Amino acid sequence: MDQVDGVNNWEKSDHLINGEEKKRVVHLQYGSSPSGNYVLRYHEAFLERGFESCVLSLNSNVHGDPKIQTVGKKGVLIRKVNQKIQDFYTRKIDKSAGGFALSLFGSDVTNHEWIINADFIYVHWILGGFISIDGLEKIAKLNKPMVLVMHDMWTITGGCFHSFDCQKFLTHCGNCPMFPENKEKDLSFKQFDEKLKFYSGYDNLFFVAPSKWLYNLAKGGALLKDKPVFRIPNPLDTNLFKPFEKKIAKKILNIDKYQHVISFGANKITSPYKGWKYLMDALKDLKMNHPNLDVCLLIFGSGPNKEIQESIPFPCKFMGFITDDYTTNLVYNASNVFVAPSLADNLPTTILESLACGTPVVGFDVGGIPDMISHKKNGYLAKYKDAMDLSDGLNYCLSNELEGYLLPEFQKAEVINQHINLMNKAAKN
Repeated sequence: MDQVDGVNNWEKSDHLINGEEKKRVVHLQYGSSPSGNYVLRYHEAFLERGFESCVLSLNSNVHGDPKIQTVGKKGVLIRKVNQKIQDFYTRKIDKSAGGFALSLFGSDVTNHEWIINADFIYVHWILGGFISIDGLEKIAKLNKPMVLVMHDMWTITGGCFHSFDCQKFLTHCGNCPMFPENKEKDLSFKQFDEKLKFYSGYDNLFFVAPSKWLYNLAKGGALLKDKPVFRIPNPLDTNLFKPFEKKIAKKILNIDKYQHVISFGANKITSPYKGWKYLMDALKDLKMNHPNLDVCLLIFGSGPNKEIQESIPFPCKFMGFITDDYTTNLVYNASNVFVAPSLADNLPTTILESLACGTPVVGFDVGGIPDMISHKKNGYLAKYKDAMDLSDGLNYCLSNELEGYLLPEFQKAEVINQHINLMNKAAKN
């Protein structure tokens, strides 16, 4: 739904909690989707705890909810301009090193009624031309507490989403290895300076790292070393993501109830972050060492793919891009193990979802993955980039009929309690 100026979708403020008015929270996010969207889970969790919560996005696939709006057609046009210019400036970038985003143009949301009336403004993933650094600074000038939730490394680098072995962000980005020019004051250098100027100019900025890995990087990096950073995981709806009988789930998906199901999913399976090459090698090793193992690979995030099917020794069932959490829940419950061979990841939502459904997870010991997996208890942590150990992990979970479960710190109530503590500190700042 496009923004309608002058329309107030906040509920009346005479609803009180513990004798105080409900606090109003606005979430800023590039897109809103009914499946796997961590921002909507923040929104719903805050509503459950009595907050007034709304989501303002550039685009949305959620319809009929007045608390979820988009900025309208002008914002879409600005995004297209931003993307065209970014594509030009990054045309020579090393795509195998992942993504790099320039914050050039974006929408000015400071006149939106939700922003004007908000008590707290949560900034999530706003790249791609939704809100620029300049736009964030305009919001900061309103002097309201801004909580910037980091879902990758972009907030603390000159522009890359994951720096891998590069540690320039610890001092100052420049001569970025993703660019071929070998120029010290390149785009990463300039954008790093722009962020430094913005962060250092305001005391109402608060940063949230969902994983211990990203928290430690943020506190060690030059951009946020003097800023308040909190380590708080993302919330998950455990009323939806929960275990039910695997035989029933398999029957619904037309999978033999005795077949071992290994599931794997990603928005882009061939992404340099997701480790598909290592998973292929692991599955080949699993087949070679356990030739009688009856396995089906259940893939979501991709439609039927002949190249993928021919590259592995097990039959595949492709679920395509799943657009609702109920189907995603079904996939996890039909699985005997979920595999996440990510080479760089913050706190993958897929791992939390799988564990909540009682399905163990095998992943590399990297990023935020060790936060969620207790080795050989609710899953298996494989040595980084070791396909053979990944194979051993899959076999361990299957042969031991391991069950997944969420660790206590990932329970939704605990997560929201930490955000309330953050808000209390921010309000006193």
